[in-house]
Amino acid sequence: MPFENELKIIQKGVEEIIPRDELVQKLTKSAKTGIPLRVKYGIDPTGYDVHIGHLVPIRKMRDFQDLGHTGVIIIGDFTAQIGDPTGRDESRPPLTKEKILENSEKYMEQLFTVLDPTKTEIRYQTEWFGQMGMSEVLKLMGKFTLAQFMAHDTFRTRYENGLPLGMHEIMYPILQGYDSVAINSDVELGATEQKFNILTGRDMQRYYGQEQQIAVLSPILMGTDGVNKMGKSLNNYIAVFDSANDKFGKVMSIPDALIVNYFNYATTLHPDEIAELKSQLDGGTNPMLLKKRLGREIVKLYHGEEASLEAQEAFEKQFSQKEIPQDIPEYACAEPTLRLIRILTDSGLCETNSEAKRIILQGGLSVDGQKVNSIDADLEIKDGSIIKCGKRKYLRIKKI
Repeated sequence: MPFENELKIIQKGVEEIIPRDELVQKLTKSAKTGIPLRVKYGIDPTGYDVHIGHLVPIRKMRDFQDLGHTGVIIIGDFTAQIGDPTGRDESRPPLTKEKILENSEKYMEQLFTVLDPTKTEIRYQTEWFGQMGMSEVLKLMGKFTLAQFMAHDTFRTRYENGLPLGMHEIMYPILQGYDSVAINSDVELGATEQKFNILTGRDMQRYYGQEQQIAVLSPILMGTDGVNKMGKSLNNYIAVFDSANDKFGKVMSIPDALIVNYFNYATTLHPDEIAELKSQLDGGTNPMLLKKRLGREIVKLYHGEEASLEAQEAFEKQFSQKEIPQDIPEYACAEPTLRLIRILTDSGLCETNSEAKRIILQGGLSVDGQKVNSIDADLEIKDGSIIKCGKRKYLRIKKI
């Protein structure tokens, strides 16, 4: 089969390719002409906290780059002001242009931990939409029917439930689709929930006489709890900017059932090697050993080989040998007693009072080995006391 190895790499961690035979045709044409494929991924910089779930399609873009193709990142500075309605049951408030620019710069800093900058284009929607007049907008809208969009689960559900559905939100897939025309996209990457929008891009390219792009759809990465989609609100995510030790520790907390899933979606291992690891797991290999390998692979991507080995050693000392890490932060205090929640937030162990209260109520806080169950608890300040918050965070009290 032509491009057998390339397809094996492209298909790793992918749920659907639409249509697969056209992808082979595009790869064949690229090989003959020497012209790289243009592989598109759009981001709406409504925030800038990136976790490894966000990077699943970005890793696929890197796979394409390693095969000689060009990655094109679309900064949705127009659509970010609408907010992608996919999977949402409420509208999202608009952002200022200044905030969008700030977010996009921080976002790209994290994407470049994966992407090859020499094979990456960054494009802003203002390049084409900024010059577009009302007549052209109406022409775009006229290429689609309301019935097409009301067949979309998100739109239909909100309409049937009597929830607000703005006309600007219905425009979202049209704008995303025109992005594909503007950059002459060959392949668009996205999560499975983006299928409708990406296929709208195929339709849009057909209307404009372009070759239609291929949709390469990846599943949503499950969070470390193994139950919900990875996200900051559920505290089940592994952030790009997490420390090496935190990344490793979070990987070690995932359910065994997610080990192969994470190897597929969060590492760069070849599919044949992942198949061998799955065989080992099915054959009775201790899941802990494979999870440590997984932790090293993920940490190595962001921090290097040496840091991955050090993170494993720190984890084993802390959990296998029940040792408290030596390099934990200190909190200096001159008061005889202080509210525990204030210590947690002032020290940065918790970002908010709500997070601190939740950890206490879930039994995740201890002082010198003793569980704390009350959100109103005060701490008697003793030099050298150790606060443990959750599974991996520690704080040493320093009395001054």
